[in-house]
Amino acid sequence: MGAKNSGTGIELRKGARSETIRIVFQYQGKRCREPLKLDHTRNNIAYAKRLQGTVVIAIAHGTFVYEEFFPDSLTAKRLKQEQADAQAAATARPVVLVGDLLRDYLQIAERNLELSSFNCYQQVAKNHLFPQWADKPAAELTTRDLRKWIMGLNGKSKTIQLILTPMRNAIELGVTEGDLESNPFDSIKLGKLLPRDQRVSKFKADPFNIDEMECILNACERDDERNMLLFAFCTGMRPSEYIALQWPAVDEGRHQVSVAGAFVDGELKDRAKTLNGLRTIDLRSGALAALQAQHVLTGAGAGTVFLHSRSGKPWQGDKPIYNRWKRIIEASGVRFRNPYQTRHTFASNLLMLGAPPLYVATQMGHADTTMIVRTYGKWIAAGLDHGRRERLLRLYAQTNPLRKGEFPKYD
Repeated sequence: MGAKNSGTGIELRKGARSETIRIVFQYQGKRCREPLKLDHTRNNIAYAKRLQGTVVIAIAHGTFVYEEFFPDSLTAKRLKQEQADAQAAATARPVVLVGDLLRDYLQIAERNLELSSFNCYQQVAKNHLFPQWADKPAAELTTRDLRKWIMGLNGKSKTIQLILTPMRNAIELGVTEGDLESNPFDSIKLGKLLPRDQRVSKFKADPFNIDEMECILNACERDDERNMLLFAFCTGMRPSEYIALQWPAVDEGRHQVSVAGAFVDGELKDRAKTLNGLRTIDLRSGALAALQAQHVLTGAGAGTVFLHSRSGKPWQGDKPIYNRWKRIIEASGVRFRNPYQTRHTFASNLLMLGAPPLYVATQMGHADTTMIVRTYGKWIAAGLDHGRRERLLRLYAQTNPLRKGEFPKYD
């Protein structure tokens, strides 16, 4: 018994007592062979070739029905049963919505992410994702759907990336669990969807000059608020860092204060925003004056340095700081900038006074000077008129007597 391949999609098979002709073709990624109980006559072989060609054309056009061509085929019966089983499974399985995947992902994120990151993703999902996608069957989500939605989002590239991150992670979860056959995000290129004005960030350092700093400090109604803002101007700490400051982190003997953590969204962290964020900062005259005045108010124990002005409890994140800052700025008459600009003010003032960029980077908690030069470069050689320089020096002179000659002198 043996089979002879004719090279035209049929095989001539000869047994001890009978002959058959097998039709050979590819279907659903598999090689199929269907026997015809025909002798190897010229007409039968020609018929088999025509049948094989018809099968191939039907498969190419998507009109091939296996059992119609080969009603007695075991392969046809098996495929029909597999199709029925798949349909039954699809009917029995509940439809998974994009909203279901988002909720599943947020549960995972709550356990694995920092509280501040989770709160951010939860807010993004509430404001942007659930209203748009909650009732959309996950299996029906297409790249076209996502592309049209993304092109309608407002905001800069960084904001849109933030909106997309929990959505991407939820869809990836759906792919992993078999709710989607493929990830419609795979072919999304954000840079090609956003117009140029959305891709370019408008952020810029906008520090306060010494006149504005004095107006802001004079507008503070309470001593503890003035102490906190003076300290912020003279250390470059982030708001989340200085509201987490504990008295043991202040070392007047070594003329330094340590950044040992941050307070974000009601959670005290024993780590900083970046790997270089845990750092020591040299005490300057303005910072020391702020701490000495604040010690009278909160220094009895070894607790938090700066407390909420009215409650007497630790600040619960940046938002309460922002609200109080806004009132102070309005009272001062100074053009509004957010409280993070106290950090930029610290860096730009040190550079204008003549501090080396690498030193400023270490005080800010940066790994190198890249950010310093890019963000504050124009202040490195900006200079100051004599009167303003002297006023800045009174705030930024180091308390360590060994470093009194830190800044160069100008004639």
